[in-house]
Amino acid sequence: MSRQLHLNLFLMPRGHHEGAWRHPGANRRGLTDIELYVEAARIAEKATFDAVFLADILIAPEGGQLIASGVLDPLIVLAALAGRTERIGLIGTASTTYSHPYTLARQFASLDHLSGGRAGWNIVTSWAPRAGENYGLAEDVHHGDRYQIAEEFVQAVEALWRSFPASAIIDDAASGQYLDATRIRPIDFNGQYLRTRGPLNVPSGPQGRPLLVQAGQSESGRRFAARWAEAVFTAHGNKASAQAFYADIKRQVVTEGRRPGDIIILPGISAAIGSTEREARQLWEELDALTSVEAGLKRLSARFGGHDFSAVPLDRRLTLADFPDPDQVEASKSRAVGYVETSLREGLTLRELLQRLASARGHLAVAGTPEQVADLIEDWFRHGAADGFNVMPPVIDQQLERFVEEVVPILRRRGLFRHEYEGRTAREHFGLPPLNAA
Repeated sequence: MSRQLHLNLFLMPRGHHEGAWRHPGANRRGLTDIELYVEAARIAEKATFDAVFLADILIAPEGGQLIASGVLDPLIVLAALAGRTERIGLIGTASTTYSHPYTLARQFASLDHLSGGRAGWNIVTSWAPRAGENYGLAEDVHHGDRYQIAEEFVQAVEALWRSFPASAIIDDAASGQYLDATRIRPIDFNGQYLRTRGPLNVPSGPQGRPLLVQAGQSESGRRFAARWAEAVFTAHGNKASAQAFYADIKRQVVTEGRRPGDIIILPGISAAIGSTEREARQLWEELDALTSVEAGLKRLSARFGGHDFSAVPLDRRLTLADFPDPDQVEASKSRAVGYVETSLREGLTLRELLQRLASARGHLAVAGTPEQVADLIEDWFRHGAADGFNVMPPVIDQQLERFVEEVVPILRRRGLFRHEYEGRTAREHFGLPPLNAA
């Protein structure tokens, strides 16, 4: 069978552009209305997307002008979606910095059971400034420490998922034996940062364990992905950058004793689709007009750990001196580096940078006809830049529907994307084998 493209819906309730919530093409249901999520997930499932993915943030907005985004707990939303969808994978974000391994392992094992084997965990170390204060910490955890904690966290969670294999359940009413207790064992995990005795009180799910996903792009994040991840969500504004990242991750995966095909790399793409390229570009213009400089500055400040950009002129080309040292940023270090490099390479003004971030936050933002969008996807897929894409519609439901109805059929005609699901689990959708938890 020829190599197949993977498509994942990154579901931001009304769309990924900061102005999407105001656009007439956006779903007008409230952000706390589960039907908003159900409708989008069903559109993606009808198109046989691999999975729907929900991000998370652990702090409240500090100003009413910030982007209207998800406000519900991802795992609870995905549990609801498990009962309203049938085949699409369900990937939720959860932090290794501000969670406990036992609780998280139990939640994802439960989701895997409820969904019939469709659960995936997007492993994040969390970058939001002052998030630690919400969890009783006097200060935020430093970037380097976050990945050390993450290593222990995943080790502990993996061990917990193995501690109660499904094969331990006998459920023999006639004999009166429900469990083979000899197969359920404590893990006695004692790390530098984390401890948990185990065993887990939920048996392993249909997949053995949920799909492991990761989204870090720093050097620490790449090493972590090569060791643990089965899918990587990544942000690249151009093909050359994506190709370099793709090659580096595949090389590091081999170094870790794995095969290149054991990890699926999915750059984000936010595509404005129109009958003509001009019509597509007009959508970006409409959305940009619905945003504010104030909201953009707050968003940029958060990405740089709270740095104040208000004194930087909006319409002068940015210089290195306009940014704090990215290596000192304790938020999303890789994104900070990327924003600086893009701004200097392309000679952006602050206003132009804010527009870039409003459209896709550093991911690939394009405008074109369905054929042009399909051409770009195929080009990246065939030339070592992607195994598929994390689809980030600028407006939901309008642009999600256009992608599904107009781009996906082109990809299918070219033999790149499935016509129907061939398996039932998230691991099967991503072409990965099931794992035994015994």
